[in-house]
Amino acid sequence: MRFNDVPRLGIGTWMMGDDASKRDDEIAAIRSGLDAGLRLIDTAEMYGDGRSEELVGEAIAGRRDEVFLVSKVLPENASHDGVRRSLRASLERLGTDYLDCYLLHWRGAVPLAETVAAFDEAVSEGLIRSWGVSNFDPDDLHELQTISGDCATNQVLYNLTRRGPEVDLFPLMRMLGMPAMAYSPIEQGRLFDGERGERLAAIASEAGLSSAVLALAWVMRDCSTIAIPKTRSPERMQENVSALDLELTDDVLAALEDAFPAPERSGPLETI
Repeated sequence: MRFNDVPRLGIGTWMMGDDASKRDDEIAAIRSGLDAGLRLIDTAEMYGDGRSEELVGEAIAGRRDEVFLVSKVLPENASHDGVRRSLRASLERLGTDYLDCYLLHWRGAVPLAETVAAFDEAVSEGLIRSWGVSNFDPDDLHELQTISGDCATNQVLYNLTRRGPEVDLFPLMRMLGMPAMAYSPIEQGRLFDGERGERLAAIASEAGLSSAVLALAWVMRDCSTIAIPKTRSPERMQENVSALDLELTDDVLAALEDAFPAPERSGPLETI
């Protein structure tokens, strides 16, 4: 299974696995997404110091072949030996013997060439099927291309209020044939607050949609972008799934463009 083979909506797990009282709902939500046809699950060793990976491992037990599984290594663990240790620990927590994609969570002090060599070694050993990066700006990607052309994806912050990647990052990624993964596609719910939330709700209501569905459909309007929202609710998961095949009209897209305009100039890549 490759990125091109999975739906453009995935399952995010940031901040999942930390509250034991919510564990059953979180596992049910992940399984609900799988039942509805979603395939990509994104997690990381950083999320809850591994508790998110453990939760995902429990949720996908007996269903590993249905899942395109993504995890991430922290930059301080991205040395040759560090990648091997972190990867094997992640595999153990996830209850699997391979990852479909392994990402460098963000740039750190370890030279990129060393990290890429460790990733390539893991591919040759069958521990990962592909590798990618997260939070890389255009300069980072240009540097990476001098080392390897095998980067499968770049996961970045992208939503209606964080449109900076459209200026120079996404055009570069399209040129490289590299799909984007959009984390926090509804800004962790803050997209629905205050004046901007009112604007979004009005546009969504006019279109007969919820604000969340509209925001997700907008992120996925470009077939090269995969949205990975997180939800602890099986009901909300089903609502998210309804955004997958939604085609927004020109009028709705124009209204969103007016309410949430893209920046005119490039700037530092935003993260949260």
